[in-house]
Amino acid sequence: MRVTVVGCSGSVPGPASPASCYLVEADDDGGRTWRVVLDLGNGALGPLQRHLDPTTLDAVLLSHLHADHCLDLCGLYVMLRYGPHPRATRLPVWGPTGTADRMARAYDLPPVPGMTRHLDFGAWADAEPVVIGPLTVTPLRVNHPVETYGLRVEHRGQVLAYTGDTDSCEALEPLCRNASVVLADSAFVDGRDTTTGIHLSGRRAAEAAVAAGGVQRLVLTHLPPWNDPSECLDQARAVWAGPLEVARPGSTYDV
Repeated sequence: MRVTVVGCSGSVPGPASPASCYLVEADDDGGRTWRVVLDLGNGALGPLQRHLDPTTLDAVLLSHLHADHCLDLCGLYVMLRYGPHPRATRLPVWGPTGTADRMARAYDLPPVPGMTRHLDFGAWADAEPVVIGPLTVTPLRVNHPVETYGLRVEHRGQVLAYTGDTDSCEALEPLCRNASVVLADSAFVDGRDTTTGIHLSGRRAAEAAVAAGGVQRLVLTHLPPWNDPSECLDQARAVWAGPLEVARPGSTYDV
């Protein structure tokens, strides 16, 4: 399994990165490569096309329905509807309750049919796995103001954990346990951001990785353009002694 950072800017697209989007690729036993994205935030659809034709994705997996995690699904819908090479089947899209209605509103479509002629929407249920080709994806409800899921992606015994947007919560332990790579929200900075129940800081992300146990690499992501990455890293390093870095567009990780 391999994950490529397409976009990692938090809350808004930044000067060097679109908002959240991570391309996950994994082979099945027959040698076919399956490709899914974790989130498709604003600005991500353009650079995603450097890696593949987005209409050939096997699934879109949305952690939640804030614009910086889902809004470029509107552009993908346009590609599927008007592009010259129609898919034989609808593209699966998994997300929180009400994803189909939310995306229809975002593109000013009537709720019925909305985008459902081209997209096949499914709703996450907390801790209930979904199988997509060789990938098993387990959503775990995390601590954010709207219905939000961290996504635990497993392939041949290896684990990629993506926290989505969250503050500290009990779900982070089963989400991150024994993960080869943890993509952790680090939008907040201790000493600056005091509101609770929204985002992790570098320190709290590191604490979650330590508490989960078995994490091999911690990657801080979802940093808004006004964050100093070195400050987030310093706060994490005070807790975490293992491999640590800030996500950057184009970075790839073998899981």
